[in-house]
Amino acid sequence: MSRQIDSNINNLLDGFGLEGDENDFCDFTIADQNSVAESQGITPTTPSTFKPLLGGNVTYVVACVLLNEDNEVLMMQEAKESCAGKWYLPAGRMEKNETIIQATKREVLEETGLQCDPKTLLVVETAGGTWYRFVLTGDVVGGEIKTPANADKESLQAKWISNLQEITLRSNDIIHLIDKAKLYKQNLNKGSWHRNILPALIPHAKDLLRLIIVIKKKSTNKLHVLLSEKTSIHFPTCEINPAKSVHSTLRRFMVEMFGADVGQHRPLGLLNVEADPAADGLCLSLLVAFRAPLEEVPVIGKCVWQELSRDNENRLLSIITAKNMAIELHVVR
Repeated sequence: MSRQIDSNINNLLDGFGLEGDENDFCDFTIADQNSVAESQGITPTTPSTFKPLLGGNVTYVVACVLLNEDNEVLMMQEAKESCAGKWYLPAGRMEKNETIIQATKREVLEETGLQCDPKTLLVVETAGGTWYRFVLTGDVVGGEIKTPANADKESLQAKWISNLQEITLRSNDIIHLIDKAKLYKQNLNKGSWHRNILPALIPHAKDLLRLIIVIKKKSTNKLHVLLSEKTSIHFPTCEINPAKSVHSTLRRFMVEMFGADVGQHRPLGLLNVEADPAADGLCLSLLVAFRAPLEEVPVIGKCVWQELSRDNENRLLSIITAKNMAIELHVVR
């Protein structure tokens, strides 16, 4: 078992995701969440049979932050009537049968005239449990930048911008993303940033949150990871409730496993994202660490702590003890 778990953690840390039986388990479904709510006298608002449908009840958006040698950021000028003339990153909604990478390349080309080669996810943003924005960065590899003479319904033009104060932004929500990309560029070869990780092409019928929960035990000073023993050994996984924020879903799942007095813990970022247009769902693998070394964390559900190999302990500790070593999960609301 320990060898399989170490292999799975290696796959997650390397951005490959988990295929086959490993991605089919769900310990805390929306039906389970609804049952808990009803037992507390709360009427659920999400059908137990909820299934994500791209372009219907869920929205997946891509955005790309591209920097040139002068550290200027590629921006596009909006053509849409609601925000015409304002500036924004190349971004837009994913379409049916499109991967996150394909959507990113398409949006950059349509809105800026340039061809890009996405290198890594920077941030995954969520709002509620039905809106997700995948923010990537990479390199420009071709094309010609769009000028006003080539204006169309996608954009009026594109420019490399050095000072955002000189333009009117559609929204300030992208400033953080641009800052993140600049930090990534500065730290790329210094070993102080997560490795380049792109979404793994693994289909999911539902939107799932897979937890890699770790503690350091006082008695051994060793790092342990939590495993679910429900049906088969796997990392604890729950459905993301579309009526709740991802943080709320995380909290409810932790209480389900550890009880209302669950110890102090914090989400440290995503190890990877799994999504494939063969299905409209996705899976976010989130690293969660208990704050202080503990002798034991009591578990209510069918779970067990597994000691990690030295190599994986070191890899995970490098993420736990430093910033920007995992993909940022930004929960808007």
